[in-house]
Amino acid sequence: MSIWSCPVCGKPMARQEPSLVCSAGHRFDYARSGYVNLLPVNRKHAKNPGDNALMVQARRAFLRAGYYKPLCDRLCQVIRKWMPRQGVLLDAGCGEGYYTKHVTDLFAEDGNPVQVYGVDIAKCAVDAAAKSCKSAAFAVGSSFHLPVENESCDLLMSLFAPYCGGEFQRVLKPKGKMVLVIPGAMHLMGLKQAIYEKPYANEVQDYALEGFSFLGAEHVDEEIFLTHAEDIRNLFSMTPYYYKTGREAHLRLEQLEQLRTPISFEILQYEKEV
Repeated sequence: MSIWSCPVCGKPMARQEPSLVCSAGHRFDYARSGYVNLLPVNRKHAKNPGDNALMVQARRAFLRAGYYKPLCDRLCQVIRKWMPRQGVLLDAGCGEGYYTKHVTDLFAEDGNPVQVYGVDIAKCAVDAAAKSCKSAAFAVGSSFHLPVENESCDLLMSLFAPYCGGEFQRVLKPKGKMVLVIPGAMHLMGLKQAIYEKPYANEVQDYALEGFSFLGAEHVDEEIFLTHAEDIRNLFSMTPYYYKTGREAHLRLEQLEQLRTPISFEILQYEKEV
């Protein structure tokens, strides 16, 4: 069984090698790496929406270096707490699949046969995710129009991705859990101080979300020390600051050989209201 739904007509889909097919006959072929593209052309806001190859490659290299391991470890603890046995988890905005893979590996270690799915609008990111995490199912799709059946997920997680409340409520089962990760106020302040004359703290929004009961928050606050110029460039390239700063800021970053910065995350936990 699969939770994928047809992005054209909304009907459930079944795998008929080498494709996903709905009862109305709409067919979507699997890519060689194992993902399926469920993003219709009329829902693309650009030729290649989402993160580009540079951001995906930079983020993958940076995360593999272990700098965000404290977040990953705490996230896995939170997911383990809320995930029922033999449940269904959806990673909405999964990117290159770093956190998806760690959560999937956690379930394997626990002997919990959870079905894990990941969706992202960036095709190059989903391709990388499918290559790195063969135990999960991945699709190119928009979180604003998830190609996922109604009330099919026990838990939805979304890290640093757009919040799509209506869609998240739709795909979660009654009393289903949602885990969101957002940056804390001082996240990457050291990086900002290196590129901006007047760095600003992140604005942390109110935790209350319509249609969800707030269960609690986990805070992850650490300091990382980057001693390689390549790691600094990767961190910069995977953030929006790379595209929002001018040439002078880029030159300042290129001259840095070391960078010390706080990292700060908030792991917010919710339950769908019935």
